[in-house]
Amino acid sequence: MCGIAGIIGEIHTDRKEMVSAMLSSIKHRGPDASAVQLISNNVALGHNRLSIIDLSVAANQPFASGDGRYTIVFNGEIYNYLELRKILISEFHFRTHSDTEVLLAAYSKWGASCLDQLIGMFSFAIWDDQEKIFFAARDRFGVKPFYYSDNSNNVFLFASEIKALWSAGVPRIRNEKVWSSFFVHASYGMPEETFWSGINQLPGGHYLLWRDGKKIIKKWYSFTDRIEEILPQWREASENEISERYFELLRESIHLRFRSDVPVGFNVSGGLDSSLLLSLIKESFPNNKFIEAFTFYTGNAAYDELPWVKDLMNTTTYPLHAVPLKSEEIPWLAQEMAILQDEPFGGFPTLAYSQLFKEARSMGTIVLLDGQGMDEAWAGYDYYQTGSVSVIQGVKGSAVRPDVLDLDFRNLAEEIVYPEPFQDRLLNLQYRDLFYTKLPRALRFNDRASMKYSTELREPFLDHRLVEMAFALPIKWKIKSDTGTGKYMLRKMASQLMPDTIRLAPKRPLQTPQREWLAHELRDWATEKIRIFSNSDGVDKTALLMEWDSYLNYGSDNSFYIWQWINSSYLI
Repeated sequence: MCGIAGIIGEIHTDRKEMVSAMLSSIKHRGPDASAVQLISNNVALGHNRLSIIDLSVAANQPFASGDGRYTIVFNGEIYNYLELRKILISEFHFRTHSDTEVLLAAYSKWGASCLDQLIGMFSFAIWDDQEKIFFAARDRFGVKPFYYSDNSNNVFLFASEIKALWSAGVPRIRNEKVWSSFFVHASYGMPEETFWSGINQLPGGHYLLWRDGKKIIKKWYSFTDRIEEILPQWREASENEISERYFELLRESIHLRFRSDVPVGFNVSGGLDSSLLLSLIKESFPNNKFIEAFTFYTGNAAYDELPWVKDLMNTTTYPLHAVPLKSEEIPWLAQEMAILQDEPFGGFPTLAYSQLFKEARSMGTIVLLDGQGMDEAWAGYDYYQTGSVSVIQGVKGSAVRPDVLDLDFRNLAEEIVYPEPFQDRLLNLQYRDLFYTKLPRALRFNDRASMKYSTELREPFLDHRLVEMAFALPIKWKIKSDTGTGKYMLRKMASQLMPDTIRLAPKRPLQTPQREWLAHELRDWATEKIRIFSNSDGVDKTALLMEWDSYLNYGSDNSFYIWQWINSSYLI
């Protein structure tokens, strides 16, 4: 896991100095090595390295091909790099044991079509000095970030985080439409958008070409085509056939994601997904007693899953590290995280999550696995069964309060229409969550939370083969109609691995007492931040303060909108 940055095009300042400044702003992404390489007169590529595979200096980046034609900067992991290396070794003399060199060789041989063969999470950029072409690509679901700006004088700048582009002189100007839609519709923007004008992101599953000042963006991964291709295969498959194939893929995914030259651990909660992850790790590595496990708790029994986590961990020999999140820590954690994220993020759970990575790093565990992705693939969220079109889980009423905005700012919000490529309503909701709402924002929050402490987060359940297969299964295997049981077949499969005595935590949409803490323990701090936000452009101060007063005196079924205001006070 690393940080990448670069400049393509003619500029009037020192390119190496500018890229060095970009790298400095995202040093947390890769503390083990940092370098900038000037290529020709108009290209500078930079890289901060977090060493995970092949820890030698020979694997540092920017990394050039043997003939000097290609230079790559790469953030992520290619989990099947050993298998690809075996295919390529007859044509390439490998100088390292890194996945970076395998990726560059794959591109050298197959060009953009190499992407179809990759199993991994990645964001990378390659300069072809022979053809004078810049190529960049992002993994299928956008696990790893890629931001860019190309608004002035045929200059293209890119980086792993937005702050790096600001450090290169890109103006910090609000994207008023995205901000308004955030407050009106709870949207975090479309896949190519950010909260800042002049800064875009390359959507997951897309690649970008830049040549002679001209940009082309193409989709290389068509999820809908893949689903249409495999739907017939799984429509008539038996339960045994489904179970055997899914378990085969699960086990392979876990093994691939344990490839590392540094210690690997995992995050655990008391729910189904974490329990399955734990069971698979225990099955795959029965003699490894030193795989560290991490969980968080707040001391509030209504939200904490620590009792269930302890029950799970008692079936293993793995050490468990329970990390507390305390209300008095929230003010400084919130400020640090807001600066790190560059855009609004998802509240106290993200802060709690960041503390797991801090603890893991202090214990020497550099790579962590968790269970992200199962709910989207297996239709596990509550609103899949209620008919709601909400993009916020666990909210009965409205998650937002657009009436606290003045009319002009509120009217900048655009009605959001998500694609509906399937004939089935449930599939369309799952598709929305995978590519437009739940998953993209969770991946962004989690990437920054992990990289803040220079740790790598791996998502075995987001292996594209697993997601495609679960998505394509008939609805009867996802939701049991007579009981409303979500992730029905996944539960049946998981029961084969877990002891009968294990009790799973009840499915709950909320993980922390954010709503209660904001109204009580953190009331003074929240009031101060909300007053700061109330003076922002586009806000009706009187209406907002009345809404806050109503929250304090009468309560609410959610605190999403309150957190929007507090979080935004650091950013706008």
